[in-house]
Amino acid sequence: MLFTLAKFRFWVNGFTGVENLTGLARTGQEILTMDRRGPVFDIDLAAFRADPYPALKAMQQSAPVAFVPQLGAWLITRRDDVFREEKRVEVFSSEQPEGLMTRLMGQNMMRKDGAAHADERRAIFPSVSPRTVRDVWTSAFEAATASVLDRIVGQGHCDLVRDFAMPVSAEALKMVTGLTNMEWPEMDRVSQGMIDGCANYAGDPDIEAQCHACTSSIDRHIDAMLQRADGPELGLIEVQRRAGLPDAALRANVKLAISGGQNEPRDAIAGTAYAVLAHPEQHRLIKQGARSWRDAFIEYARWMSPIGMSPREVTGPYTLHDAQLVRGDRVFLMFGAANRDPSHFQRPDCFDMMQDAGAAISFGAGPHFCAGAAISKVLIGDVALPRLFERLPRLRLIGDVAFDGWAFRGPKAVPVAWE
Repeated sequence: MLFTLAKFRFWVNGFTGVENLTGLARTGQEILTMDRRGPVFDIDLAAFRADPYPALKAMQQSAPVAFVPQLGAWLITRRDDVFREEKRVEVFSSEQPEGLMTRLMGQNMMRKDGAAHADERRAIFPSVSPRTVRDVWTSAFEAATASVLDRIVGQGHCDLVRDFAMPVSAEALKMVTGLTNMEWPEMDRVSQGMIDGCANYAGDPDIEAQCHACTSSIDRHIDAMLQRADGPELGLIEVQRRAGLPDAALRANVKLAISGGQNEPRDAIAGTAYAVLAHPEQHRLIKQGARSWRDAFIEYARWMSPIGMSPREVTGPYTLHDAQLVRGDRVFLMFGAANRDPSHFQRPDCFDMMQDAGAAISFGAGPHFCAGAAISKVLIGDVALPRLFERLPRLRLIGDVAFDGWAFRGPKAVPVAWE
């Protein structure tokens, strides 16, 4: 086991990590031991990807900050710790020059702190502001959703992930980014490729190569749009160009928007629809007007966090609970675990719109709070979901639904039928 962990250090990026790990044995079950620097929690990677919540709950209860060798990182799992430490950028830095996202996509604003982050966030604000969402993007989202529903309404059945949520989120993202020259299947492909690359902590070379191919496709489409004068005036490409951002920053931020603006809305649209259909008592709340579709999305994002974590790098010695962190350690702020913390949620493992989800941090906290939050709430909660259930009468599940992922999580397929 010690040989395996030593070899693993060459796979992860920038981790200087735990030394002298002792007492570990693999049985297919999670194992908690103590190292001289704190708790060590051993996981089965396949089981963690299929369902991370049992392991996260065990960590939350017994070792709220634990080193996971298979991920090469310290995981912070309690809601109040994540909420507090995410804002402590002087200790938990977003700047990770050797991190996966920076290497594969360029240094976007999510991988910057302080003034550098604030400047780029201000530059993109005209694209993502609540006013722009209300006055510009909402009508575009309505049109895209109607067009997709027109294509499938006569079929009587479909996979909500592939046939509805995927094209709806991709068509919306084409407008917001300004990449109107990219077909929606390509938008989904390049987004998935980057998501896979950014979660490739095991260092699979094929996944990395695919990610590079996807970012190259984005660059080609950006090149073409920069030569045109008919891109969306409030699209990310155009507002960044007008703000005078360097070309490298412009491209990196567009890639960031694609990585977070396609997969997560896609998974949340299909996942929330599944959650409502699988819980008829929750659907009745919406039909009766006691809860809204936006409430359904907010509760789903708490229950099955589409973005399960955010990585940080430790800048210097720091103690949190029983963990002794040092400069260069990788830390994962586990939003998925935080959103099921029983100290804040009455029924943490249940999809229940009647419980108070106000403490959820599905969009993060502090300076790196999701810039696209307003877009997500309108696209998913105000447009895609209500239009789906209005247009497809007696929508119902016709098969099992399996979820996948821990860093990014969503349903593989949601088979449905309607009258």
